[in-house]
Amino acid sequence: MDFRIFTEPQQGATYEQLLAVARTAEDAGYDAFFRSDHYLSMGGDGLPGPTDAWITLAGLARETSRIRLGTLVTAGTFRLPGVLAITVAQVDRMSGGRVELGLGTGWYEQEHTAYGIPFPPLGERFDRFEEQLQVVLGLWEATGPFSFQGEHYRLVDAPALAKPAQQPRVPVIVGGGGAKRTPRLAATYADEFNLPFGSVEQTAAQFGRVREACAVAGRSLVLSAAQIVCCGRDEAEIRRRAAAIGRDPAELRENGLAGSPAEIVDKVGRFAEAGATRTYLQVMDLSDLDHLELVAAEVAPQLTG
Repeated sequence: MDFRIFTEPQQGATYEQLLAVARTAEDAGYDAFFRSDHYLSMGGDGLPGPTDAWITLAGLARETSRIRLGTLVTAGTFRLPGVLAITVAQVDRMSGGRVELGLGTGWYEQEHTAYGIPFPPLGERFDRFEEQLQVVLGLWEATGPFSFQGEHYRLVDAPALAKPAQQPRVPVIVGGGGAKRTPRLAATYADEFNLPFGSVEQTAAQFGRVREACAVAGRSLVLSAAQIVCCGRDEAEIRRRAAAIGRDPAELRENGLAGSPAEIVDKVGRFAEAGATRTYLQVMDLSDLDHLELVAAEVAPQLTG
């Protein structure tokens, strides 16, 4: 099992806080540091305000040395696919080949309204999303000029530069709970499929659909889960960490990875039995670096290697 740290900076975080978390995660032995790609908080004031995902990752690319970096996930509505391909390739080169691209349709309508970003209906967003995957991967993998004619995007003789450091491409993550189109898109274009915040049963069912789609496509994917984490050495520490993020310990135990290290090991093991080989640990209190170190010291060694 790989363990990755997953942050939600739109809830309120500075670049300096994210850097501290990324460096702590790197020093503690986590596989990767990921962040969401949002411009509006989901409750709370979000102060000091949003930080752009790819600008953040570009900075972290130069201030870390080992840990992998990525988004879970970039909204396809935020960036034109040609521009996104260039951006991600540049950050990959800045990192020495440590970047991964999580890409999705975009879902949070309020942030689009707040910042004047077009928000098409869901069907059109999925149509655009598939074309975006085709364009981004096409630009990275092309050996010469790249052209594309789709319903929503048209490229003519693009030089298909810059190329990422990783060849033939940056790993791509597609995720979500859709029963039909999402598994097909993941099986066709992605390197990893992620189901965020599902129960063990929901995760197992969706992994099954993805495996079926992969069998049709003749491919296999890394399967991963994302879960909020709240770990404590004793019940008082668990309650303290839950209170810091405005959650109830019992609810977190039901809907995330919460409790003692032993409890979390047990539940992650259940996700592993469902097929997950990678877990994204959503940490909401970015000032609590001891939390990351506790999980790295007392949970991860029992499930890695």
